[in-house]
Amino acid sequence: MKLFSRSVLAPLTSLSFLLALAPACGPADELAGAATSESSAGGGPGSSGSSGSGGSGGASGTSGSSGSSGTGGAPVDDLETILAELRADTKKALTKHAGESGWPVPVAGGHLFVSTDTTLNLVAGDHDSWQGTAMKADAGFLWVVITVPASEHYKLTDKTTYKADPWARSYTYDSNGEISLVKPGVAHLDRWPEIGDAVMVPRTLRVWVPAEPIKHELYVHDGQNLFDPGAFFGGWHLQDTVPPGMLLVGIDNTNDRMDEYTHVADVISGQSIGGKGDAYAAFLKNTVRPLIQKHYGEPGPVGVLGSSLGGLVSFHIADHDPGEYAFAGSMSGTMGWGSIGKNTHNETLIQRYQKHGHQKTVLYLDSGGEGPCSDSDNDGIQDDSQTAGDNYCENAQLRDVLYGVGYVKDQDFFYSYTAGAMHNEVEWAARAHAPFQIFNAL
Repeated sequence: MKLFSRSVLAPLTSLSFLLALAPACGPADELAGAATSESSAGGGPGSSGSSGSGGSGGASGTSGSSGSSGTGGAPVDDLETILAELRADTKKALTKHAGESGWPVPVAGGHLFVSTDTTLNLVAGDHDSWQGTAMKADAGFLWVVITVPASEHYKLTDKTTYKADPWARSYTYDSNGEISLVKPGVAHLDRWPEIGDAVMVPRTLRVWVPAEPIKHELYVHDGQNLFDPGAFFGGWHLQDTVPPGMLLVGIDNTNDRMDEYTHVADVISGQSIGGKGDAYAAFLKNTVRPLIQKHYGEPGPVGVLGSSLGGLVSFHIADHDPGEYAFAGSMSGTMGWGSIGKNTHNETLIQRYQKHGHQKTVLYLDSGGEGPCSDSDNDGIQDDSQTAGDNYCENAQLRDVLYGVGYVKDQDFFYSYTAGAMHNEVEWAARAHAPFQIFNAL
């Protein structure tokens, strides 16, 4: 049963196992237990570049209509009101306006740029050939209002270090890492920080906005790993393979990943964990989707996709809300969850799909690894060998269950097996085109 990356080589104690949040946890902190350092800060800065090296974002896509990016046509806000809010509570004000017009905020005379890193006292970008405009010092932050044309790239800088604006609504990536955008009219990413509900702790949404009119919308788990070239194991680079006209909504994971992405509890290293999948499904349906509908619309089919535990929760969401999602995709899903712990016999999704029978959602299921398979603990779930990995056996068992309850091969159920593929981001990035193509055809 694969829950974490092959990069975790040392034997895991109970605590370290719980801190290893699975292969799709936040970049570079799998063993630190934090899903990502940017979860509560609206996204971390991108890679530093040399002076004048900001350039155009190589992954920004082609120009064209991008639909509603959440920034175009925003009303002009009052500068003095925003500055007063920043002086009273900088984090609260940054979060508020990030969820409204987005940073940089349109005000009379241009856009308001803010830096909370007081060493980065200039705004530089395409608009000034990366020379930099000085910002004004205030109560623990810096600010400036300047006029910047739409779709311009910028960074915060001290003329030596160049960093992306961590609060920028829109951004993309170039050879120097993340780079910020003002009112983009090209394919790009939008960031929505601090999105939560009464149960789910706040996290960031990362939205890929296509250049073309939106026709499909896919919600993808483990948002930190989907687009960032510097993510764990190199990430998925979904912007490189996503079909035209498909909106991708990456939902960041949190420290509660193993709870949120599982439908029942299981026992891991002697500790009970998991079972908040219903609350996560409700968060997606009642909080995330309405936000996306408000700012981007929801004109076409809607789907969900994930890997490992993210694949598990994608299938759980489709089962939890029948008819809500046209498509659910799982890559190397941990479909035996509920039966991992010794003498633990909670209902797995294999058993649940067998009980509930054929439903309307089109399903995609894959894995790597290999057999032989055996039910070594007599709990009814096929187990991988200790060396093969990637949840091959339980996914093959679910495949057979789905055929048995009436799903039709290559019509409403698609199964793919990549012999020997490992359980990591590189493999999922290589296979992401397959679920994209299936969903795009709906």
